[in-house]
Amino acid sequence: MAAKFKAPRGTFDVLPSDSQARARVYVAAAMAFERAGYGRIETPVFEETELFARGVGESTDIVQKEMFTFEDQGGRSLTLRPEATASICRAYAEHGMHKLPQPVKLWCWGPFFRHERPQSGRYRQFHQIDSEVIGTDSPLADAESIILLSDLLSELGVPGVRLRLGSLGSHESRKAYRDDLRAYLRQHEASLSEDVRSRIDSNPLRAFDSDHEGTQGVMEDAPTMLDHLDAADAEHFEAVKRAVSDAGVEYQLDGTLVRGLDYYTRTVFEFTSDALGAQSALGGGGRYDGLVAELGGPETPAVGWAAGIERILLALGETEDEPSLDAFIVAPESQRDRALGLATEARRAGACVDLDLAGRSEKGQMKQADRTGAKRAVILAEDGSAKIRDMATGEERPLDTSDVAAEIQRERGK
Repeated sequence: MAAKFKAPRGTFDVLPSDSQARARVYVAAAMAFERAGYGRIETPVFEETELFARGVGESTDIVQKEMFTFEDQGGRSLTLRPEATASICRAYAEHGMHKLPQPVKLWCWGPFFRHERPQSGRYRQFHQIDSEVIGTDSPLADAESIILLSDLLSELGVPGVRLRLGSLGSHESRKAYRDDLRAYLRQHEASLSEDVRSRIDSNPLRAFDSDHEGTQGVMEDAPTMLDHLDAADAEHFEAVKRAVSDAGVEYQLDGTLVRGLDYYTRTVFEFTSDALGAQSALGGGGRYDGLVAELGGPETPAVGWAAGIERILLALGETEDEPSLDAFIVAPESQRDRALGLATEARRAGACVDLDLAGRSEKGQMKQADRTGAKRAVILAEDGSAKIRDMATGEERPLDTSDVAAEIQRERGK
């Protein structure tokens, strides 16, 4: 007996019974972005490793621990994309999109990869919706991004959604704060995790993300960036909060929010769901005014977010069945070719129709019609006549097959 293969740990198969829930999220997202003037972009699934080392940050967990990196036949170091923003900013610079009317508003949907511990709703291959507004420093762009994700989650019916909102200030104003935070961490170094201690100099803000009990206790009284914003950063943040509030989106200020990526400046935000328990994050993002320039483009302000598809579906608790068929065509052997012709005609007219392709008896075809969830059965007879049966009630009536598509459409409208 041949060996049985399984999907690699941390990955999964999307089966037909799961696909409709995903499709609903995709359609809702695509319509939301279209209404707001965003264009869809697609970037490669793998990029040069240096793009993420420079863009995401060499001291981040993503770069240090989680990237799937490999060497190709030409000796180049490549990495499966762990996030979308660096790739989109690379494309923005590479294709001269700064010459377009600004801002450029982009979105994408697709698979991403991180080598982290698989758990409920978190996988090594996962899927995200990503939104980017590149080419403006207006706080209204920050607010629009937040409102867009809030409205999408609301439209999908995600329960218990909460918004955490903070600011990391500009790179310049953050320098003084980082020095204060380093000094505070050194005062409590004995209580910190080894990982946090090793990054006090390179990335002290990562301490806020630690799940180490001792570190969490220390960080309860740590200084936050919200108390160190300069006048320009504070003004920008006030404008964001005002616009978000005016749109009816409630939020909780959180000075400990750092988002785990080095490129963020000023506004940061995260949406969570009470339905997800301790690992409650649905998605989030923030402003990243220096990233395009860091990747070789012109100085370009930008803001964006990403939301996890698996996280959203887990919060929704959704597993949808395959869509019900409008009709299943049952036919004797002599009428099978005709059955395919009628099914093709109905499909081209927009109806959902199936038929037997496995040589079942007419009795077996009726059982298959029931298994598929078809609402009706179109039953052909040897003499060419036909009838239509309501699968729920068993009621039957004669059917004129000269325009079976129209008959099915009429039935759909009842």
